Amino acid sequence: MERRLKRLLDLLDSDESETVGTSVRLPANLRDAATVAADMGLAESMTDLTVRGLRDALDVFAQRAILDAHYRAHPAARPDLAEVALATADLDGNPLAEHPDLVRRAADEVAALRNDPSPDDVLLYAAGLAAAVA
Repeated sequence: MERRLKRLLDLLDSDESETVGTSVRLPANLRDAATVAADMGLAESMTDLTVRGLRDALDVFAQRAILDAHYRAHPAARPDLAEVALATADLDGNPLAEHPDLVRRAADEVAALRNDPSPDDVLLYAAGLAAAVA
């Protein structure tokens, strides 16, 4: 594992009892929304929300870095566009999840038409294909 990624993971796993003061410039609307959320009992404080948000973002970065390292080591493990679109449909409860051949066809056609298509692009195209034959 890359040294910097290991350091990031070690820091995220370490004890949070030691704190430091910092100055962070926040957009006024986020500051006000955080105050309302704290008043509603959804968070302890502005500090709690800021720390949770920063931790969540860093966790996402670390997970992405780990996944990217895994795919570099095992390129065949990376799902293709159709597989990701099918998983997205399944997670969303989209009926296209039950039509993998249609989603695979849509993925092939969208990839030929567009650079770096998203799974949602594929599902939208697949929905159009399904509607055309219905």
